[in-house]
Amino acid sequence: MIVVLHNIRSCYNVGAILRTCEGFGVEKVILSGYTPRVGDKNLLPHLREKLDHEIHKTALGAEEMLDIYACGDIFSELKKLHEQGWQIVGLENNIDKKLYQLGSDELKSVLGDKVVLVLGEEVCGIDNSLYDIIDLFVEIPMCGKKESFNVSVAAGIAMYGIMTS
Repeated sequence: MIVVLHNIRSCYNVGAILRTCEGFGVEKVILSGYTPRVGDKNLLPHLREKLDHEIHKTALGAEEMLDIYACGDIFSELKKLHEQGWQIVGLENNIDKKLYQLGSDELKSVLGDKVVLVLGEEVCGIDNSLYDIIDLFVEIPMCGKKESFNVSVAAGIAMYGIMTS
């Protein structure tokens, strides 16, 4: 599995997702859009140090154990991965596209062996411009009154759900 963090705003969410990725043995993590990056050389040293500290606070060293790649053109990167046989899967809810529920037999029948899981911005989700490159969308069945989980929690649920399908 490869995980894409596109336009994630919170350093703490990035760190928590990185820690979860390491725990699940994710092959690679791709950071794109305005997602905070560890060791971002484009930032002034004091800002880089602040972001690194915030990411480390929840990643707890996982940021040093993973293959993390910062990408400037995520659409082209996803297209390249798709051409290499990777299935692009978006984690979403409340969209007009077909959603497969995690844990469903229907998802098991369409899910490939090589998955790129795309996670989007905390409030608005995956940028609509990426929808056409995404092969299928998965959602987490919700039982309570809230419509979604925090992106870092949802990422862990989705990784587990996909890996066990």
